[in-house]
Order: sequence, then structure tokens, then C-alpha cells
Amino acid sequence: MTLIEIVLLSLGLAMDAAAVSMAAAAAGYTKSIRPVFRLAFHFGLFQAGMPAIGWMLGRTVVGYISTWDHWIAFALLGIVGARMIYSGLDSAEERMSIDPTKGWVLITLSIATSIDALAVGLSFSMLNMDILLPCLLIGTITILMSVMAVWVGTFAGQLTGKRVELFGGFILIGIGLRILYLHLS
Repeated sequence: MTLIEIVLLSLGLAMDAAAVSMAAAAAGYTKSIRPVFRLAFHFGLFQAGMPAIGWMLGRTVVGYISTWDHWIAFALLGIVGARMIYSGLDSAEERMSIDPTKGWVLITLSIATSIDALAVGLSFSMLNMDILLPCLLIGTITILMSVMAVWVGTFAGQLTGKRVELFGGFILIGIGLRILYLHLS
């Protein structure tokens, strides 16, 4: 696989994390540098680490993982997305009730958006590819795209207000459905 192919793959893998970062920013959770750092760091770390884990698993238990990975990603994204939609429909709250930049929600989103990267690592293992450079590029590009998505999301949030949570929730569920579709078709 060429460097250009790895960069394009990295851009594709970073799209899910960028969409979540954009939704978090639009909902108003990235008003300081700290939550932006947490989002970018966690998404980049998980996107870089999952191919390495997939690569190692590919050497041993590839059959077991490929059967369930898409269902796990769909469930995690669906749950968080549904909670965001519910929060967006609740007119009593001014802000999203789930802070996607902290705690278990951030960990869950990091795992869910990086399941594809795990599958990529499995593929690299089957192709006997080196894993270090792809992991570094995937992580770095994810960090950069997450930070850029926060900027775009902040602007979108100023235009649309709290209802952007609906959009963010539908994005997460859509990502989960896309993962299911790609694995089941």
C-alpha cells in the first residue's frame, strides 16, 4: 500500500470522529481548549491504537472478531445517538444532557468510531503489512480533522442552537447503519 493510499484511508477513517466532534461543538461542549483536546486526543489515540490491536488479533483470532464488530459499533453509536436525539427533542433543557467530551460517553464514542480502524488492522495483518506508519498517520489525521470539525461545528451551533443535537444524533445512528450495511452487504 502506497503512502497516498494510507493517507486516503486515514482520511476516510477519521470521518466518523470528525462528525462526532462537529456535533459536540455545535451543541456547545467545546467552548474552551480542554474539551477540544480531549475529543481530538481520544479519537486520535483510539484510531491509532485500534489498527494495531486489529493487526495483532489478525494474527490469532480474526474469525471471532469479524462476526461481531459491526454489531458492537452499531449498538454503541445507536445508543449514544438515540440519547442525543431525545435530548434534542426535550425543549426544557438548554444544552445537550450528555457531554460527549467527558467520561464514559467519550470512551464509548472513541471505541464506536474506531471499530472500522480495527477492521483495517485485521486487513493489514492478512496482507502482511507493516503497521507502525499507518497507525501514526491514522491517529495524526484523526486529531487534525477532529480539531477542524470542532471549528465548523462551533459555527453551525451558533446558527442552529440546541436543535443541532438532533442532527448529531442522526449522524451517529447513520454512521452505525453504514457500518452495518458495509459489513452485511
